[in-house]
Formats: sequence, C-alpha cells, structure tokens
Amino acid sequence: MLRVLAVDDEEPALEELLYLLRSDPRVHSADGALNATEALRRIGDALGPGADEAPAVDVVFLDIHMAGLTGLDIARLLAGFTRPPLIVFVTAHEGFALQAFDLQAVDYVLKPVRRERLAEAVRRVAELVTDRAAPVLDAAADQIPVELGGVVRFVAVTDITYAEAHGDYARLYTADGSHLVRVPLSALEERWRSRGFVRIHRSHLVALDRIDELRLDAGSMSVRIGTAELQVSRRHARALRDRLMRRPGR
Repeated sequence: MLRVLAVDDEEPALEELLYLLRSDPRVHSADGALNATEALRRIGDALGPGADEAPAVDVVFLDIHMAGLTGLDIARLLAGFTRPPLIVFVTAHEGFALQAFDLQAVDYVLKPVRRERLAEAVRRVAELVTDRAAPVLDAAADQIPVELGGVVRFVAVTDITYAEAHGDYARLYTADGSHLVRVPLSALEERWRSRGFVRIHRSHLVALDRIDELRLDAGSMSVRIGTAELQVSRRHARALRDRLMRRPGR
C-alpha cells in the first residue's frame, strides 16, 4: 500500500488529485501540500527516522509550475536524500517531459488528469515499491518520455533499435513503430553511449546489439537492423567495425 504526497499550489487541482488518489485501492494514505516549503518539510519529517528504515512517503506527485520553487526544483532537492521517494510529475505542460526523464521520474501525467491515466501511474509506482530492495530508479533511468496522442508515455531504451536526426528532434525506432522526441541526436548519443549506442552517421545512432548485418559494397558500408538498411559514413566506419569485432559472442 502506497503512502503518497501530492503537491500543487492550486487548491482545487490538489483536492481533485487527492480525491482520485484516495480512490485507488493501492493507496494507503494521500496527503497534500500547497507549496514547495510545505512539501519539503513534510518529506523531511517523513524520512527523518533514518536511511535504514522504510521511507514514510513512497511517492510524490508533483506539479511543475508553482510559485517559488517549481516541481523540477523539488525533484532535484529530493535527489540528494539517502532514500528519496519516487517522483511522478502531474502538469499541464508536456514540454518538460525530457527534464522529467533526466530526473528519473517514474511517470509524467498531463492535466486534466484522467482517472485511468492516474491509475496507470499508480500501478508503475506500486510495482517499483514492491521491489524496493532493488535499485528502483534504474527502471526510470532506462526510459525516455514520448508523446502518444496527447499522452506522455515512457519507452524503454532497451526497446529502441536506432534513432534518426530531425533537426533539433530525433525519431526513435522500435519494433512496434517510431516516436518523435524533442531532443537532438547529439544529446542522445552522449546519454546512451554507455548503454551500447554508437553513432554511425550524422543522421543515425544505433543500438550495437540490434545490428543484424554489416554490409560492404564498392567501398561503402551499411548496417541492417531488421528491415532497415542504414548507411555508415566513412568518418564512423572504422570505429563501428572495431566495436562490432569486440561485441560479445564475436
């Protein structure tokens, strides 16, 4: 059963969120705070017993735009706690999803909050809290937010086969389709380098373990990932070949 703190500086929005949370059978208790100072005090008091004890707040549902400290500011401060609560952002603005991803948020719920969408966020949190002995934030760190039909969802990085540059955006490809995200390919390259992604062209970043074939034809190089064939630039050819040779199982 979850112990929840909801934070929103608009009282009607906070009351509506608390009503929905308290209606969920997985929620044991849901308290509210109207500003960052009150929220941090409540969380600090709840986590006061010590780092070795279970936290008295499992998850904080945070609005982003608030007077004074924003929800993003609160999340950054909570990251300094020994055992921080999980974070779910609840906001009317979808443009902060990437920052939520950087802050390892479990979910990103858009206002007006729908009961079924909030229930999905609670389900995600409940699963992580159940497995609290594991490093629970790894799941959030291995996801990236994408917008689907006006709803922000999280796609597992392990499901992404390659990414394609679209100016200041990038299109992410999975076995089920593609998603356009508001982040440049260079930023994804930096973040995902340690997760086995490699740049093969100014337009493409690929998951090394998803490469099915390396093709050489009249001095040019390409890779096949599923049904997609992607060109490898001369600048990246040697590094790619070396990485493939060192790939486990080779």
